[in-house]
Amino acid sequence: MEMTAPRLAVALAAAVLSTPNLAAPCFAQDYPARPIRIVVPFGPGGPADVAARLIGNNLQEKFGQPIVVENRTGAGGVIGTLEAAKSPPDGYTLLMMSNTQTANESLVPQQQRKYDLMRDLVPIAPVNYSDLVIVVHPHVAAKTLQEFIALAKSQPGKLNYASSGQGTPYHMAGELFKTMVGIDVVHVPYRNSGEARSGVIGGQVQMMIDAVPAMAPNISAGQVRAL
Repeated sequence: MEMTAPRLAVALAAAVLSTPNLAAPCFAQDYPARPIRIVVPFGPGGPADVAARLIGNNLQEKFGQPIVVENRTGAGGVIGTLEAAKSPPDGYTLLMMSNTQTANESLVPQQQRKYDLMRDLVPIAPVNYSDLVIVVHPHVAAKTLQEFIALAKSQPGKLNYASSGQGTPYHMAGELFKTMVGIDVVHVPYRNSGEARSGVIGGQVQMMIDAVPAMAPNISAGQVRAL
């Protein structure tokens, strides 16, 4: 099988299949002739993982071939991205990206990344745009955003917030939030969104900013409080 593009970075493969105006690589007529894998450079249960599994199910129905989602975590998404970037350029390895990868181009030196996003990967289409939600552990004495800001200002440096790692969208959102409202809360980076979420649910950290679809079940279950 031949294709004209290097490795593919998914930002929503399904959009390419359903939207004729989007540019896509050229594949042989028998594509796919074997299973396709989607590399998710983040942990299970996070927004990228949820989207990848939804896409995988849809593509599996359309293609009649297994779609395997593989979580390759570590180094803020660098490990999984490198694996996809160095895979054979045959269209059978897709990468579920987020804006973490674009941030890594500036935050992580190329000699550490060992890949070039623009050279080694080709985007297919955008996946989705998720709103973010600020949540706190139920024991935090704040039921509104204004109350949390007042609480944080009364205890500078005493409260913590979780993220899925240094340089991730949720880390950057947390730092932006701190700057906008003038509070001092301490960043606690976890290895992935699932672990960060568990940290808030377990009360090890007080606050987290996460994607609404990923956090919604925990909000509904009363494990965290949305501000």
